[in-house]
Amino acid sequence: MLNLDKTPIRVQLVALSLELWGLERLVESAQPRLVLAGAATSVAQCLLSAQHHAADVVVLDLDGEDGIASLADLHNQTKAKILVITGSRNMSLHDSAVLLGGRGVVDKREAPPTLLKAIERVHAGEIWIDRNATGRIMLELAQKKTASTPDPEQQKIASLTTRERQTIEAMASDAATPGKLMAERLFISEQTLRNHLTSIYRKLGLTNRLDLYLYAHRHGLLKKPTAQA
Repeated sequence: MLNLDKTPIRVQLVALSLELWGLERLVESAQPRLVLAGAATSVAQCLLSAQHHAADVVVLDLDGEDGIASLADLHNQTKAKILVITGSRNMSLHDSAVLLGGRGVVDKREAPPTLLKAIERVHAGEIWIDRNATGRIMLELAQKKTASTPDPEQQKIASLTTRERQTIEAMASDAATPGKLMAERLFISEQTLRNHLTSIYRKLGLTNRLDLYLYAHRHGLLKKPTAQA
């Protein structure tokens, strides 16, 4: 048996009434390996009770009143490991359940002993998902990590002040304009223009106006022309 220390696994159930009745009987049939810590017909009811604090594993029916919407709330507010059950064949739903904190998904078409085995495995620290699901979930996690990784250049651009952005737009729109004339167009002194450029070069890692011109065009820092009526 996986539960080698012989301590009963305390199971909290969250499902609609009829489903709950069957799950309770199933857990009771597995005593003394499993014991029923509590039962609730919704995640809200589960969290309002003190029972979920004593649970080792929460079995959540995704086809119940709450669906997947409350899985994240349950995950954030309980220390128990969450195992979900569902009759849905939607693999995206299964994957989302794991990404939101579930430790596994059991199809309701499986034999009852499968759920009992899944409870034990999840309690032991394992994940109860098939090999295909593992691949899909790892890919989605990798994509999310990539999407959330800040672009270094965008971070540099975000550090620019409004006045520095205006200076870049003006300089990149007409790179051949002398500094004095460019300062007049911007209604600033030549010294202020030089100060802006020094700060811009430092922030963007550039050295001269040609670098700035190329950088601005490459990263779309030019002011878009206003459409004519």
